[in-house]
Amino acid sequence: MFILKRQDVEISNVQHPKKDQQIPILTYQGQTFRLISVFNASQEEDAKAFWRDLTDNQGKACVLLEEPERYSVWGKIRLDQIETDAAASGESPPGLTQACLLILQAVYLDIEDLFGAKQATGFQKDITEVMKQWRFPQAETPDAVKYLLTADPLQSGQVPNWQEHHLNTLLQELHRIGKRYFGNTSFAEQVGELLQDLPAADRNQFLNWLKQSPLGKLWK
Repeated sequence: MFILKRQDVEISNVQHPKKDQQIPILTYQGQTFRLISVFNASQEEDAKAFWRDLTDNQGKACVLLEEPERYSVWGKIRLDQIETDAAASGESPPGLTQACLLILQAVYLDIEDLFGAKQATGFQKDITEVMKQWRFPQAETPDAVKYLLTADPLQSGQVPNWQEHHLNTLLQELHRIGKRYFGNTSFAEQVGELLQDLPAADRNQFLNWLKQSPLGKLWK
């Protein structure tokens, strides 16, 4: 596939088969694609690298959409898959979301411990802006984001209904923001150690998912 412009495609929403949630769908020349990941306009090279990894190294049918304010990567899917298979719609298993929240909380706590409450507050505002910009469900307000940063995702009983593109975007933006606070990427190493409280099956599922993703080059 290749890079598309906004005028080349049609973007619509379809209803999630099981939840009160809309799934973004891109249509191009009779083919349909679901959203995988979103990048800021300044992350052109990151977006292209992510897209090329999926297409060249993993053999996935993907398109890269270039818009003035962002880049987005979309993976091919049949609409009947969405109707019959919730996983095909991009819905993330709870264990993957819990793992991402544990990583987010670990970075937040490290910033607070190393740099103090003022920097931790700044980090919280940065993450709130990311979740607001990319419309993360159940993270629309500063209070909601603060809850996600502090509540134990393994004990809260309910994790956000995030799709795979939310997790990709969170890990991409968390790496970018974390690098700014720490001055290096050491915080993104030894991810497995941050997930010791996660059940072994969920931890292995997340690490396998991460390994197969271009994000595995950022989080090790």
